[in-house]
Amino acid sequence: MGNVYVITGRTDMRKSFDSLILLIQDTYQLDPYSKSVFLFCGRDTSKLKALYHDRDGWVLMHKRLDGEGRFQWPRSPSEARLITRQQLRWLLEGLSLDQPKAIKATGKKKDI
Repeated sequence: MGNVYVITGRTDMRKSFDSLILLIQDTYQLDPYSKSVFLFCGRDTSKLKALYHDRDGWVLMHKRLDGEGRFQWPRSPSEARLITRQQLRWLLEGLSLDQPKAIKATGKKKDI
């Protein structure tokens, strides 16, 4: 699996393969055939869809939370937001993508 993109805002969850593929290509100018996962959420934040292309076809996964669970989906204007694997874990665990107390990597190595 390559990159993970969150399509922020609201997506019509009635959309299927072809409509989501066109949305990725036309609206966000991204390549749906890349080894990326694209995540979508509608008005009801207890459900999300994930679209992925493997070598010979499309995979569309749909997750619905039980009970009162809700995803903390970013409702900023629609954009394709590249997220890290850690942010994906936070999202799927019901946490916000932006954790204010998370330690941010600096990219610098220090000799000890």
